[in-house]
Amino acid sequence: MRKSFITAAMALFVTLGLSAREFHVAKTGSDQNDGSAASPFLTINKAAMVLRTGDTVIVHEGVYREWVQPRNSGADEYSRITYMAAPGEEVWIKGSEIVTGWVRQGKTDVWKVVLPNSFFKDFNPFAEPLVGDWLSQTNDAYVVGEVYLNNVSLFQSITREGVDNPVIPQNTRKAEQAKRAWYVEVTDTETTIWANFGAGVNPNKELVEVNARPACFFPALPGVNYITVKGFHMSAAATNWAPPTAFQQGLVGPHWSKGWVIEDNVISNSKCVGICIGKDRASGQNRWTIERELVGFNRELESIFQAEDMGWKKENIGSHIIRNNEIFDCEQAGIVGHLGGVFSTIEHNYIHDINAKRQYAGAEVGCIKLHAAIDCIIRNNILENGYNGLWLDWQGIGTRVTGNVFFNNDHTDIWTEVTHGPCLIDNNVLLSPNAFLEWGQGSAWVHNIISGYITFHPVTDRYTPYHYPHSTKIVGVMNFPGGDDRYFNNIFTIAPDSELKTKDAGTSVYDERPPFYEGIYRDLNTRKTDALPKSFVEQMAAGNSQSSRFQLAMRVGNNVYMNGVKHYAYEEGAVSTGADAKVSLEKTAEGIVLKITADNSINNVKTQTMGTDNLGKTYYSNGYFENPDGTKLQVDHDFFGNARNASSPKVGPFENLKTGENTFMVWKF
Repeated sequence: MRKSFITAAMALFVTLGLSAREFHVAKTGSDQNDGSAASPFLTINKAAMVLRTGDTVIVHEGVYREWVQPRNSGADEYSRITYMAAPGEEVWIKGSEIVTGWVRQGKTDVWKVVLPNSFFKDFNPFAEPLVGDWLSQTNDAYVVGEVYLNNVSLFQSITREGVDNPVIPQNTRKAEQAKRAWYVEVTDTETTIWANFGAGVNPNKELVEVNARPACFFPALPGVNYITVKGFHMSAAATNWAPPTAFQQGLVGPHWSKGWVIEDNVISNSKCVGICIGKDRASGQNRWTIERELVGFNRELESIFQAEDMGWKKENIGSHIIRNNEIFDCEQAGIVGHLGGVFSTIEHNYIHDINAKRQYAGAEVGCIKLHAAIDCIIRNNILENGYNGLWLDWQGIGTRVTGNVFFNNDHTDIWTEVTHGPCLIDNNVLLSPNAFLEWGQGSAWVHNIISGYITFHPVTDRYTPYHYPHSTKIVGVMNFPGGDDRYFNNIFTIAPDSELKTKDAGTSVYDERPPFYEGIYRDLNTRKTDALPKSFVEQMAAGNSQSSRFQLAMRVGNNVYMNGVKHYAYEEGAVSTGADAKVSLEKTAEGIVLKITADNSINNVKTQTMGTDNLGKTYYSNGYFENPDGTKLQVDHDFFGNARNASSPKVGPFENLKTGENTFMVWKF
């Protein structure tokens, strides 16, 4: 009896001890305080030292110049640790420090400051070269440091003369900003910065800052799970290049953990990456760049198998939620990740002006750039003014891209590279001139507006993994002969003044791929041609086209092609019209408005509801287009969540699309 009483008392003590607590941080506080509302801490990191499962810290108005490093984990998605800005208060976390004492150099607009290296404590961003696999920069002249004037970054010059006469990079989107430049020299004891802040600007009377920390909110160690980061302005981090074969660090991110929620934040001015949901260091660290032996492709394969050996699976990694953030002025990616972002949801983010300065280049650049986006959902985001909008590279398996708007992206809106699918892309609006780069296979495009070109590119010299459905477990590896894609219920158009006209628009780029029917792969392997279209058989017999080799088949039907865009040669139910859709976007004070003009062709196409039952399964990865939990799905709701007509849904992303002019508010500020 006494033993039972002691056990019950201990259980009660533990329960009470683990009850949720609320702490406060304020600029008027002290880290010697108890963290209560009446006696707040001064730093967020002090709160991080005491927070435990279920606790919340509320941070009050002000600028906090610290690298917040969460130490303890929440227990699960229902009992997490929450870091949040006080409602209605503007709270900044900055990776920068203010610099004063600038000395003007003669009568020029150039100023100079000399900082002791102790100013930076144990991390001097101006002594850290920008480096990493797949970075095109071939020397170490660029560094992760940055100089800011009133929260806007200057351009780094790699020569002292370039500060007096700034060089505007080719293709930059920030030409005026490029006229303000800085140059740095670092010795064993001091860091000297020369900066041109522009005509008539006295930096000692403005807010001038320099990078001083590699992150704003990022655990020092992996495995800090179930953290919520909510409502902050976070800016000015000295992040390094984040390839899929190295430690990927962002201005904010979970550092190889599980179950983070990053929401309602404004994230800007990262040297490379805004939000990182990527790889750890232990499974590979820039070996391609450092060792100069095996190429990056091999090193990436190694990192995947090493991560699997180290416990990369759904129970340990990923399942993050990134929502309602604004992310801009990051020079590599707004959101990046490899392996660590599996099973995550990225929704309702406004990501813009990514890689806009264009001082250095490389792969891994995009508003969102993900490797291994297994069962990720990317929905209701605006992705604009980037180099790439969304780049899904390797293992985009079980990925769904739905209800997003892409525009003003220079290279492409969506790029799927060396991935086997299934990847469902539905209810999106793509308005950049280059809409889609298909360097993989196994994608399904349903109910989209595609106003741009499709580039189809088989990749037969790279073999990447495919996985069991809804799992990180690898089944095998295969290359990319191309095809195995689906296009149903889409609207294809192109700007009438486009230089390339209709040459590379629409699904006609797949004409050398056979149409799918049951048994086609058996027939192709045995060279039986009775069921194949005559024109395709003639191409095979001629032996002078890619159709003479084994190809993956296409499933294409019931799309509308406007303004002369051409359809797939073997498509059934295609409706073509010379009418111009006149698709355009306009930014207003309220939000982003889409306008589209449609003729009666939208009513002449015979559509059907598409989903798991009629999209089929992918050839190599043997996967169905289904929900992440394995249940069947149907694309039976439109861009706005409105139910579609079950028997004959409207083409394109909007169920209430009508003939004539249409206006849709696709984003509200």
